[in-house]
Order: sequence, then structure tokens, then C-alpha cells
Amino acid sequence: MALIPVDEARDRILKNVKPLPAEDVKLEHTLGRVLAKPLKAIRNQPPFDASAMDGYAVIAADVAETPATLGLVGLSAAGHAFSGRLRRGQCVRIFTGAPVPKGADAVVIQENTEADGKAIRVLQPAKPEQNIRSAGLDFRKGDALLPAALTLGARDIGLAAAANAAMLAVRRRPVVALMATGDELVLPGGAPRADQIVSSNSHALAAMAQHLGATVVNFGIVPDNLKATERAIGRAAKADILVTTGGASVGDHDYVQEALRNSGVAIDFWKIAMRPGKPFMYGRRKGQHVLGLPGNPVSALVCARLFLKPLIDALLGLPAGDDLVEARLGASMKENDSRQDYVRAKLSEAADGSRIVIPFAKQDSSMQRTFREAQALIVRPPFAQVAGQGDVVKILRLDF
Repeated sequence: MALIPVDEARDRILKNVKPLPAEDVKLEHTLGRVLAKPLKAIRNQPPFDASAMDGYAVIAADVAETPATLGLVGLSAAGHAFSGRLRRGQCVRIFTGAPVPKGADAVVIQENTEADGKAIRVLQPAKPEQNIRSAGLDFRKGDALLPAALTLGARDIGLAAAANAAMLAVRRRPVVALMATGDELVLPGGAPRADQIVSSNSHALAAMAQHLGATVVNFGIVPDNLKATERAIGRAAKADILVTTGGASVGDHDYVQEALRNSGVAIDFWKIAMRPGKPFMYGRRKGQHVLGLPGNPVSALVCARLFLKPLIDALLGLPAGDDLVEARLGASMKENDSRQDYVRAKLSEAADGSRIVIPFAKQDSSMQRTFREAQALIVRPPFAQVAGQGDVVKILRLDF
């Protein structure tokens, strides 16, 4: 099977992907969820003319010239409105957030008054609507408040609460099943033999998938055994996405491809013209997407950033976007071969505010410490020519 370009691989993965169904979730559980339907206001906010200050509700014409003395006839506090109607020569003690009494059209702040029992002396003139928040100032019934395909943050939830929305329609979280294969692997905290290593892929991928909004089911380490691999694939049948790491090559102990085919997975493609991550594999089983990631940790995470992220985004109904931005090279780079290269690099800022990107000298796909220290991947297209210091290149920020 010939190597296929990265863009073609992404297009084939995302072909005909539709967002998952919506579900109604209590407002307090919607942080980080993706809104499935626009939220419209069903009431005005505030629902009445409200005082913006502590003071006295008045008729502006009564205090156009000051000092002026008014008779105190009642009180309006938040949650306890004055029930009468204000008449000429009268005022009502009012507090911030309280409804403005009928007949009143201004609020005089208490610092501009003097009280002598029920005689209130106003020292400064007031204009109509002064210190009043009019009904619907924030939003009015029917206003669009939150758009669909929005990842909900604290301010969004606050606005929804103000709109009296106790439930929100959000996209169901995609279920991502993870399995790592290899007799050479042990779980963190285990006691590896001299010929074994500690497994890190499934932990990093689980964290990444959760960060992207998915629910993760981790099947742990599967031994290099065809039947064991088939059983693990079978247990993951209900997941929206199955992600495997390792075992996808053609060695004597690599069983993932055969096990996937035996389990009803139609392999769409295998091997991509990229570095790192060449042995990436993709297939489908009914409605399930299957991503076979390389075993090398950096290769697995780069492939996840390029292919798992947009797939989860599409299932959540999030818009596809071009994540690439420009930066200037802080060091020269040699020409590239036929594979698209994703070079780990550090970012800094020049005096003029532009981005400077410097590639690490060593790029081995097993080096997780270097990957952890990288802030970006420099994207080098196939057959890219020598690039000198100061040349503009495309980069992909690492934000996970």
C-alpha cells in the first residue's frame, strides 16, 4: 500500500462524519461541554427597571432644581418591591437591584441627600433614567445568547443561568476506547524486566482525549497474542473511536491489523507520508472509527494531534479550522525528503513581537522529554528546500 499524504488521510477520516446526538444536561454539569443548539432568551434581563445605586427613587421633575424636600412613603429592596405608585412630591427609599416604583423615573444616590425622619432633602438635581437599569438592558426575550458549537466556559454558564436555563442541550461526549499492545510493556508503578519498558502512550492519549471532550475507556496493555487482541477489540465494540498503539507493523509479533480485520474492521489505509508517524492506520467498523497509532510515544501523540483531535471535534460538532500559524526560523533547516515532517521546536518572541521557532537538534520519536519541552511542531512539506535563519515557516502549536 502506497504512502498517502497527510491532508488526504485527514480528509478520508473525516468523510461523512456527523456530530453525535444532543443530550439535555443540568447546567452545573456543562462546563467544557459543546452546545448543540443555540440558546435564546425566554425573558428580559433585568425583568424590570432596577436601581443601579442605593438612594431614593424620585420623579425627576421634582428635583430638577435643588435643594428640594420630598416625603418618604416607602421602601423598595431586592426581592421586596414597593407596591404603590409614586406621586409628585414623594420618594421611596431604594437599594441596588430593587425594582423602581411605578411613577418614578430617576434614582438619587444617598450621598446627595439628607434625611430628617420622613422628610428627604435632595441636594443634587437628577435627570430622567439616572441610576436606573432599564428592563431588558442586558438582554431581551428572543435575543440569541449563545451559539451552537460553543465549548461552554464559566461566563457562558453564568449567562445561561441568568437566562433561567436549568438544562442545556449539549453534544454527547464521544467514547474513546484505548488499548496498548506489546509484551515489552508494563504499567506505571510496575516492575519491568530488563527487556521491558514502562507504557506511557495510553495515559497520555487518555489525558489528551479527555482534554478534547471525550469519555475514555482504557483497556490497558494487551499481550502480543492474536486471540487476546481480538478479545480486546471485541470489548471496545460500543466505543465511537477505538485507538490502538503499537503492533500495527508487519513484524512476526504484530497482530493488530490481522485482529482488526478478523473483528470486522475495514482498513481504509495504512502508512502515511509523514515523520514521525508513518505506520498510522485507519479503518471503520460499522459506525466506529479505528485509529491504529504507532508504538513510539512521540509518533503516537503527533498522530493523535493530527487525526484524533479533528475527529473528536467533528463528532462534537465543532467547526474545522486551520491550526497552522507562521513563525520565523531561529536556525537553519536542511532540505526535506518525500515525507511531511513535524519537527519539535521551541517558541520565543522577537523584539517586534513576531514568533521565533527553533528546532531541537535531536528528533528521535522515542524522546518524550524533548516532546514535553517543545511548544510547537514545524511543518516541513515534502521536498521542502533548505530554509535559512529568518525564513517564514508554518508551525502547529502544542496545546495539550
